Amino acid sequence: FSVINELLLSGLLTLKQSSALKRKLQSPHGNPPLKHKRKPSINTFKKCATEADIREKGSSSQKSRPKKQLTDNRNENQKSKLFIKTSSLFRNNPDIPEIHRKAVQQVQENVFTTDSFSQLDLHPHLVRFYPVLYSYFLTCFVLRSVQKQTIPVLLQGKDALVRSQTGSGKTLAYGIPLVQSLQGMESKIQRSDGPYALILVPTRELALQSFDTMQKLLKPFAWIVPGVLMGGEKRKSEKARLRKGINILISTPGRLVDHIKSTECIHFRRTQWLIIDEADRILDLGFEKDVAVILNALNAERETRQNVLLSATLTEGVTRLADISLNDPISISVADEIQKALQPASQTGRQASIPSNHMDQENFAVPEKLKQYVMMVPSKLRLVTLAAFILEKCKFEKHHKMIIFFSSCEQVEFHYELLLKVLSGGLESEPPEHSSVSSACLQFLRLHGNMEQEERTEVFQEFLKSKTGMLLCTDVAARGLDLPQVTWIVQYNAPASPAEYIHRIGRTARIGCHGNSLLVLAPSEAEYVSLLASHKINVSEIKMEEVLSILMKDDRFKLHRPGRKVSYSAD
Repeated sequence: FSVINELLLSGLLTLKQSSALKRKLQSPHGNPPLKHKRKPSINTFKKCATEADIREKGSSSQKSRPKKQLTDNRNENQKSKLFIKTSSLFRNNPDIPEIHRKAVQQVQENVFTTDSFSQLDLHPHLVRFYPVLYSYFLTCFVLRSVQKQTIPVLLQGKDALVRSQTGSGKTLAYGIPLVQSLQGMESKIQRSDGPYALILVPTRELALQSFDTMQKLLKPFAWIVPGVLMGGEKRKSEKARLRKGINILISTPGRLVDHIKSTECIHFRRTQWLIIDEADRILDLGFEKDVAVILNALNAERETRQNVLLSATLTEGVTRLADISLNDPISISVADEIQKALQPASQTGRQASIPSNHMDQENFAVPEKLKQYVMMVPSKLRLVTLAAFILEKCKFEKHHKMIIFFSSCEQVEFHYELLLKVLSGGLESEPPEHSSVSSACLQFLRLHGNMEQEERTEVFQEFLKSKTGMLLCTDVAARGLDLPQVTWIVQYNAPASPAEYIHRIGRTARIGCHGNSLLVLAPSEAEYVSLLASHKINVSEIKMEEVLSILMKDDRFKLHRPGRKVSYSAD
């Protein structure tokens, strides 16, 4: 941790010498300034001190003891500065290239409509209950575009392939017609009947969120029982719930296949609905074979049912899954409707097949109130720049809630422990009164696939309820999660594809709210900006030097003048 403190202090020293930094960045070969040409060692300073003593002895008697003490004090000050100057963090970095990005017209979706729930042919309890429902989920009482197009289609009993931007309200788009259908059955549903609907989701956190949504939707219809199956939970308790009966079963594919093979009491004789949410992510995680097993188990017991596939992006795999699971589906895409006039319902029933060349050049819809930024940072400066950005947004500006995406579980653990110690806990040798801002402003949480399920659930619920803080995570939190009040998304590692980029930034600016995203790229990754532009995604640049200058606001990292006591330890 002292190494990181040294890096932060080194960054401030370089920022104080701005002209030297500018010459370094403009140099075609990255050569350091002359005055930093060589880093003197402790032995060098000792040697200089010895030579100074010899010269002092040969001088006049007027320059004896007092002058020697002054020289020794100067050498001590130089040694104190040496601790700050030892890092080569800001030297010999590659040149930061200019970002040449062409202006593109981003694809926008009309999230809101002027229609309300009262215009739909719903059960009176649902209509009366929707103000309470919206107090849970949304901020106003109008239908979303995806809900306006999807709910009538599903109420007619048709299959559907739904594509809409993340955070647009897809869960309610299938949840409301599902509840409307089940509560209106002629013979009242009994818990012991087993599953009438199966909802597949890719991650455990999304399973918990979907279960919570269904519980609130079913509040007026207490006889319909929802349940959730997911990895990390005890199989024995899940089997007990299955024996008692679950009418709306929400599950991750892997755990459901486990129960299909090992639990005798599970059956799908009455299953009338199959809903696959975030279908592309399910396939990305390698669940294609598990989905095939589930489809075979469903078809073996009941061939006719209503099927729905939902995702923010359409991939070749989703199209292939639609071909084997959907029956004459209606394709619903809110972004496409903006490009053309709405077609009559009789003309919308087209087969959901997407040409492969269209898939390669897919243009992604982004939230209208989302501001997207990119920052070029050399590899050696990534950590100190991230620390400075966190200080700026979550400590000095405050009132920010941030999600930081990393590429692996190990990276999440490393940065969590590091940032928690250096930024939130402060320097051990620093007196408490020297802290410029209360460390209580910085709350760090972590979430990744290697954590125990109990801890994952606890972290998810804590971040869900908190108004500020930082969640360091992998892509386990990139799909479908509705985390309110998130104001910043930071992608510390570039995602593997533009589709994954869209899902990450979709955790903010949800349902008409404002939000920001920052993509951190190395100079060698500059072409990633052009890749985003080819999919109609615009990003603005933030300069690294502007972010690093934020460190000057924190008293813990300010440089001390010569003669002042340096409180930072070197061990």
